[in-house]
Amino acid sequence: MVQLSVNGKNYEIDVAPEMPVLWAIRDIIGLTGTKYGCGTGICGSCSILLGDSSIRSCITPVSQAVGKEITTIEGVEKMNKNLQDAWHEFNVPQCGYCQPGQLVSALALLIKNPNPSDDDIDIAMSGNICRCGTYTRIRKAIHRAAESSEVKV
Repeated sequence: MVQLSVNGKNYEIDVAPEMPVLWAIRDIIGLTGTKYGCGTGICGSCSILLGDSSIRSCITPVSQAVGKEITTIEGVEKMNKNLQDAWHEFNVPQCGYCQPGQLVSALALLIKNPNPSDDDIDIAMSGNICRCGTYTRIRKAIHRAAESSEVKV
């Protein structure tokens, strides 16, 4: 049995310690907002917070998440509603598939740097691929969220 804390709720699940966190979250716990993309940790679609850092859940075993707080896209609003509001204001999602990972990575950035520059945003978000190319809107939304943010960690 493995104990995980996801979005402030504790779960005891019967999985192998090497199972990727992505599958524990989606298939066992039932939180399907986190997406499977490449399966190799390159595209960022599966990004979640582990503590205050964005990680790729498709390549991170559950054993590395034990004793740490996991935040998925379902928990982003509790930590920073302004971020999701800014996403809507700037009409960031196009197809939307990468957006859970984008939002989680943006949250990790704002936790560590509440007033990021364009360069800070570009570096922090460089691991998240958007096939629709909404990078300019993502940057604008992060700046807007930073203007009025209060991140609750």
